[in-house]
Amino acid sequence: MTASFVVSDVHGHPDKLAASLLEAELVDAEGNWSGRDAVLWLLGDFFDRGPDGIGVLRLVRRLSAQASQGTGEVRMLLGNHEILALGMHKFGDEAVPHDGITLRSFERSWALNGGIDRDQELLTDEDVAWLLDQPMLGLDAGHLLMHSDTAEYVEWGSTIDEINAGARADLHSDDITVWWEIWRRMTSRYAFRGPEGPELARTLLQHLGGERIVHGHSIVADQMGIDPAWVTGPLLYCEDLVLGIDAGTFDGGPSLVVELEPLGETGDDTGDDTGE
Repeated sequence: MTASFVVSDVHGHPDKLAASLLEAELVDAEGNWSGRDAVLWLLGDFFDRGPDGIGVLRLVRRLSAQASQGTGEVRMLLGNHEILALGMHKFGDEAVPHDGITLRSFERSWALNGGIDRDQELLTDEDVAWLLDQPMLGLDAGHLLMHSDTAEYVEWGSTIDEINAGARADLHSDDITVWWEIWRRMTSRYAFRGPEGPELARTLLQHLGGERIVHGHSIVADQMGIDPAWVTGPLLYCEDLVLGIDAGTFDGGPSLVVELEPLGETGDDTGDDTGE
């Protein structure tokens, strides 16, 4: 059976990611794909808070091309910091219309959330086009994969295909208010905490597929109340229905590469059959 791996929230630390992939035997000592028929998912947030988000993007795109030459696959899902980086690239300091008095712009949010000038300077049109067509959700080995621990994804549709197609259509819009709503949805978090978390998780799984949700975005160390440097593995919570894998790489934590335990459903779905 093909092995599937997930990693999230690299945040500008390609060397940490490469070291973890080497340890997982997915790349060789030269940093080239060696995962044979394995599937590697990156659950978003390449950019910001670390020095080299572009380096992470370049690494992922190179490994994706190498894996596709054989039987392996490297896939990504969009995170909120991809939306932020792309929004900054597209709209800069253009004001976002709203009823409040506080200025809203992608530039302001980018600066407040660890934006790195170098990432914007080196982001190419080809990079942008590639990112705009990446999905929001995936399904693999019985796991529902997402970046943010939120139920906001269902605002785009009621299936993985509908959600990925709806989000992709919004990302190809030139309307700044549409983009700001994507950013708002993707920054939401903690939906699976607390007494109502299991019911929500079960509802999402029932409608979207899978037996367990896997997400990044919310740092495992924060949820456990420990220093990121002490994190050694993912956090299984919400009655074992949810697995958090963001180890706080930018804040001294590791870059966790986690092998997914097969949970019954072996198919995968990223909405790539929508024709968009």
